[in-house]
Amino acid sequence: MVSLMTSESIDTAIEEIGPEHFLNRELSLLEFHQRVMLQAEDSSIPLLERLRFLCISSTNLDEFFEVRVGGLKELHEAGSAIAGPDGHLPGSQLTTIAERAHWLVDKQYAILNDLILPKLAEENIEIVKREFWTKDEIHWMKDYFHQEVLPLLSPVGLDSAHPFPRILNKSLNFFVLLAGKDAFGRNSGQAIVQCPRSLPNLVRLELPDHDNPNRFVFMSSIIHYFMDEIFYGMTVKGSYQFRVTRNSDLFVDEEETDDLRRAIEGELIYRQYGDEVRLEVAENSPEEMVNFLMGKFEISEPDVYSVNGPVNLNRLVDLIDLVNRPDLTFPPFEPSMPRALRRKKNSFDAIARSDILLHHPFDSFTPVVELIRQAAKDPNVVTIKQTLYRTGVKSVIVDALVSAAKAGKEVTVVIELLARFDEEANVALAMRLQEYGIHVVYGVFGYKTHAKMLMIARKEGDKLRHYVHLGTGNYHPKTANIYTDYGLMTCNKQIGDDINRIFLQLTSLGRVSKLDKVLQAPFTLHKAMMRFIDREIENAKEGKPASIIAKMNSLSEEALVRKLYEASQAGVQIDLIVRGICQVRPGIPDVSDNIRVRSIVGRFLEHTRIFRFENNGDAEFVAASADWMTRNMFHRVETGFPILNKKIKDKINQDLQLYLADNTQAWQLNSDGSYTRIKPKEGEDAISAQQTLMQQDGL
Repeated sequence: MVSLMTSESIDTAIEEIGPEHFLNRELSLLEFHQRVMLQAEDSSIPLLERLRFLCISSTNLDEFFEVRVGGLKELHEAGSAIAGPDGHLPGSQLTTIAERAHWLVDKQYAILNDLILPKLAEENIEIVKREFWTKDEIHWMKDYFHQEVLPLLSPVGLDSAHPFPRILNKSLNFFVLLAGKDAFGRNSGQAIVQCPRSLPNLVRLELPDHDNPNRFVFMSSIIHYFMDEIFYGMTVKGSYQFRVTRNSDLFVDEEETDDLRRAIEGELIYRQYGDEVRLEVAENSPEEMVNFLMGKFEISEPDVYSVNGPVNLNRLVDLIDLVNRPDLTFPPFEPSMPRALRRKKNSFDAIARSDILLHHPFDSFTPVVELIRQAAKDPNVVTIKQTLYRTGVKSVIVDALVSAAKAGKEVTVVIELLARFDEEANVALAMRLQEYGIHVVYGVFGYKTHAKMLMIARKEGDKLRHYVHLGTGNYHPKTANIYTDYGLMTCNKQIGDDINRIFLQLTSLGRVSKLDKVLQAPFTLHKAMMRFIDREIENAKEGKPASIIAKMNSLSEEALVRKLYEASQAGVQIDLIVRGICQVRPGIPDVSDNIRVRSIVGRFLEHTRIFRFENNGDAEFVAASADWMTRNMFHRVETGFPILNKKIKDKINQDLQLYLADNTQAWQLNSDGSYTRIKPKEGEDAISAQQTLMQQDGL
């Protein structure tokens, strides 16, 4: 039921919108990590996939501390008095985050110990604890330890000549308590053993008489058990795992930098040793040891996490591939090929005939690669330009671009070197491309190039025609199999001319003349979104059809949130499908009671950014590389591209309605910021958007 208000009451209510109407960004992100974690409890999901979800929730939390908590700590220590839209200062946010994160960590280990490990044991997949090792297994592991492990270890006894070592970010370490004198007659009583990252996380017990090939032990358990072999002649009184998480944001000063690539290479060295933001310790660690480490790392008690199990849950993810149990994973899925590309082997002919929509991973990513491969061989193609954000050095996309350069095409690639945690790979990628004569630029300093664009200039008769691919996700074949994204292939002249202008801007840094169809951040995208919402507001006031369906990863840009509240009060029905962060507080009487928010968590990571505006019955669709976040709208180069083909519009509309009907993998956002899992009502058919799309054929 749509709630209507008068213009006078709308204006009054808008003025009264304050911090209480905004959910906290960081707590909203933690809610997403919780939804991922709770997939591990879902009995309808294959067991090893449940383990994978648990491990993903652990790595998600690692990144949360490395980036979000690290940033808040910097602000707090600098005395920042700038509050977010929800009114909370960095200090109060850190307190609330610690409380919530401690609960999440305790829940993760409860799921592991009480649910996942027992279920794995029922399937004869065992992580064997030390107290259950047999004599034969201990003998086998002792040989393994001396041959494969001990030569790689460099224990550090702590004394005045051996100060506390630098601890790598997220590395596994042991704090060892010792008794007795060392070889030089000294007794320091303490040592640190760092576990090399080259060692495997899990070791299969390969005894000839074993009837179960799936018995494993943690590498940490082996090191722990044979610790006395490391400190020969001394008594090991105890050894305890610990791990430190550090602030991992890079800082590059534009004014002090004349070569961005070299500056980033220099910064990457220091990422492993940023400021400490979290300390994880085994739950049996002595209090004196924990206090000692807190002092060394300058960490306070709320930042210490005591865990009942391995200090890094993600070490268990290797098990999924080690056991070779396809019956405990999702069944294989074969993406479909769009009909237009099945009929015509020549991609250019197919695109010239009609726009083509790709919906990954339900549609194959191969057409994108094949388009570049065909461009490399086509004598009529003269230029290829592409943005790369995350793709990896060993990529079929990169191979196709190299082939094009070798074939004499003019190839230009805009690489975003500062794609977080992919900086090193992107630096290597840039160097590889330059070796083949490809023109490489690094985008615009201070504005990450996040747009996903491919443009091919092809000579046809006496004219150049631009063939364009625009996407909501990265040019990464691997993630295209696990992220949901839209990709549009078109040779629409206005869109092609717009994309060509944007590429010219990125390479020359000159101003862009007015774009005809494509929206671009940081210039026009935000204004356009506000304008589209304003149009729905006016239509609602005039009694015309007015609604908004917006699907994205995150929603936190304050002006857009306020504009959505204004639209809700005008009577616009708003459905938001937001995977992660959402600062909109739905269901507030007279403010947001026309706003519904849901999140889909399933086999694939929801990543599409698509926006539908009712427009008085002539629905307008815009897909984008950008979320509705401040960084996307004002601090990145992004594109929003219109969907013009009616058939494609209808398909996207069906997709959106399917996501709104999902009652198996959807979570509803409540006014208090919590989420409730949506389940089929009595007599209602179960609907999974992802499962349905997997069974459908492409356009």
